[in-house]
Amino acid sequence: MILNSSWRIFVLFLQKMSLSDMAYQQPLSKCRLHVGPQRVMLLLLFYFFNVVAGQIRYSIPEEMKKGSLIGNVAQDLGLDVKRLRSGRARIVTGENIQYTELKTDKGILVVNERIDREQLCGDVTPCSFSFEVILENPMELHHITIEVLDVNDHPPVFKKSDIMLDISESANLGARFVLDSAEDPDVGVNGLQNYVLTSNDNFVLKQHVNPDGSKYAEMVLQKQLDREEVPHLSLKLIAVDGGNPQRSGTVNINIIVLDANDNPPVFNQSVYKATVIENAARGTNIVTVNATDADSGSNGYITYSISNVKSNIADLLSIDQVSGALFVSGPIDFEKDKKYELRIDAKDQGGLTDSSKVIIDVTDVNDNAPIISVMSFTSPVSEDSPPGTAIGIINIKDLDSGDNGQVNCKIEQNAPFKIKSSLRNYYTLVTDTVLDRESVSEYNITVVATDAGMPLLSTKRTFNLKVSDVNDNAPVFSQGVYNAFITENNSPGVSVLTVRARDPDENQNARISYILVDSDLDGSPVSHCVSVNAESGVIHAVRSFDYEQVKQLVFVVKAQDGGSPPLSSNVSVKIMIQDQNDNPPQVLYPVQTGGSLVAEMVPRSADVGYLVTKVVAVDVDSGQNAWLSYKLQKATDRALFEVGLQNGEIRTIRQVTDKDAVKQRLTVIVEDNGQPSRSATVIVNVAVADSFPEVLSEFTDFTHDKEYNDNLTFYLVLALAVVSFLFITCLVVIISVKIYRWRQSRVLYHSNLPVIPYYPPRYSDTLGTGTLQHVYNYEVCRTTDSRKSDCKFGRAGSQNVLIMDPSSTGTMQRIQSEKSILDEPDSPLEVSSVLSPESIIQSLVLCASNSIFLLVDCVLCMFTQLPAVLNK
Repeated sequence: MILNSSWRIFVLFLQKMSLSDMAYQQPLSKCRLHVGPQRVMLLLLFYFFNVVAGQIRYSIPEEMKKGSLIGNVAQDLGLDVKRLRSGRARIVTGENIQYTELKTDKGILVVNERIDREQLCGDVTPCSFSFEVILENPMELHHITIEVLDVNDHPPVFKKSDIMLDISESANLGARFVLDSAEDPDVGVNGLQNYVLTSNDNFVLKQHVNPDGSKYAEMVLQKQLDREEVPHLSLKLIAVDGGNPQRSGTVNINIIVLDANDNPPVFNQSVYKATVIENAARGTNIVTVNATDADSGSNGYITYSISNVKSNIADLLSIDQVSGALFVSGPIDFEKDKKYELRIDAKDQGGLTDSSKVIIDVTDVNDNAPIISVMSFTSPVSEDSPPGTAIGIINIKDLDSGDNGQVNCKIEQNAPFKIKSSLRNYYTLVTDTVLDRESVSEYNITVVATDAGMPLLSTKRTFNLKVSDVNDNAPVFSQGVYNAFITENNSPGVSVLTVRARDPDENQNARISYILVDSDLDGSPVSHCVSVNAESGVIHAVRSFDYEQVKQLVFVVKAQDGGSPPLSSNVSVKIMIQDQNDNPPQVLYPVQTGGSLVAEMVPRSADVGYLVTKVVAVDVDSGQNAWLSYKLQKATDRALFEVGLQNGEIRTIRQVTDKDAVKQRLTVIVEDNGQPSRSATVIVNVAVADSFPEVLSEFTDFTHDKEYNDNLTFYLVLALAVVSFLFITCLVVIISVKIYRWRQSRVLYHSNLPVIPYYPPRYSDTLGTGTLQHVYNYEVCRTTDSRKSDCKFGRAGSQNVLIMDPSSTGTMQRIQSEKSILDEPDSPLEVSSVLSPESIIQSLVLCASNSIFLLVDCVLCMFTQLPAVLNK
């Protein structure tokens, strides 16, 4: 597919190139195809360099209006109009004036500026100018030549309005008199074609053609002049061109007839040849012409002048009228004129003349440095561009000729670029290696064009090429592992450390975001412990850390850039949690309980250093915060015991005697070594005795700590007030009920109605007065700590027994037996099976006399008996 397309472009290109050999005014489709061997080689060169090129030649008349159609470029090149727009087609010309304009929306070429063939080419034929049409993506270069056809817009013009001739009357028949030539800027048939002399009897006109194609006229004397008859003649010379319509120019010829001078001047050479170097200084002698006149006197005095010279030559060359020396009077430029041809006239005082031709060849000098023109340049270029990527097309011209115009192009500095010659004076600037923006972000490429002349002339052109970034570098952390320390009990949100990563890319590709990689720390997500700022990389503690729970945090932070696709790298972060002295020591032994007493026994026979007990404590902190020391804060007898500073062992420091108290109370303080230090106290009860009963009797009356008693006082007073209120209320209720029942019994006693007693099921009349069950049994159990007293009710048929032992140290178990205690006549605590109000009051008084707590228990028991009392 690509080969067929390339071959089609190649064939089309052959057709376009063939047009350069023809001057035509017909459509391109009617032109004959003619391709020379050299053009075929050039086209093959274009083909193998992968540069699509075409050539078109158009012919247009000069002086066309602006906007006039020249040709359909898209159609003639075989291109689509869309391709012209997408390829940013444009005209590139080295001239200051752009005569044509490319309409990319229509694919046509139109006139942009008025074209004057005479101003553009002078008398050079054919007249044409060329330019290139460049398309990009892919690169295409098409050469277009515009041939400007002459229009007859200029008439022949003589430099002078009058020609003055002095002719001797003795002039021989056949004498020739050269007339000033007319100039017509037009060329071809529109140029000067013929001279016409007005009719007269003495002269006929003869026309001649110079080697350069210009025409001049001579008047030939055909009838002798007679000054006495006609001293003055006035003729007209008419110059006519061949245009349509025909244009002409006229000059007056005034002839003064002189006396006889029968010998004209004669040049010693009919043609003079000379050379002049380009840029020769003013006054430089070129050649000296010489003519002689056989006459004598004034008739033999010769003067020299330049005739039939073009206006551009007249400003460059001058001749000495006396010596005949031809010298430079203006700037000689080889690039404008490579050769000058002029005619020198020798004239004597008698009016006789002779003429000779001078041919001057201009020798080129290397006075023009190469000219570098930028056709196309692309900046910036992506750093991932492969080697051989075209970044620009330049055109280099040297106006000199020969070796002076041979140009060598190269890159001045050592840069990863090279220059390839694509066609004629066009060069392509391409990359030579893979670019790396991180190493070099921009290049100043200096292209040097040097000619082969002497001396060498060169031109430099610097191109600033920027390299655009590609996301080819992942972020890199400044450290392989980040370590940080944080003290426990920190404030949530505190900054711990900052991770930093660097990305050598730029802009969005270098914008780094920090991300916490998901992982678990002790079963919880790492995001519950720390967070990382996505922009700054600052790591914050999300919560407060406890060294006793977590010693260190190890997690991974990812740095990710903003490229597409994004690149990333990871780094490990280790945060060590530092211990604080935030935990006091904890005493493991002796165990402190709220309600029981633990005492260590020391026999009275104990010697010095006797190990009483050991206080065991721990501190969950670490390091010096966990170093514990033991001190004896208070003691019943400081002279008897000591505590080991490091091990907490309590030992005797003297012999135990009989005088030492049985009850010994030691307060030991345990301190850690933190700053500030924390401590804990423990109370050790020591009993100095040889037997357990002795210890038991002594420790029964131990009172509670003052702090405990102080806290309990308020509740005891409150309980006493409540019980007192309830007691008084019960008394009032009982008395009221008794009075009410007494009054009822009196009413029944005075009536005559029989009284039939009724007993509900499981109820019987005991002693003939109560309505309670047969036997109710309650038990009140008291200890030295009345808070632990309770009240129990037994089954029917059991005996109520109240056992109070002031010396008891624990809750006594109720004594049950198959035989009722009521059967014993000597029982000290016999009560009625049916409780009367009197017995209840007596029980309350007895309870209150022993303990306020027992009184509360009794009142609660009374409330359970209240229904039976009320029935009674």
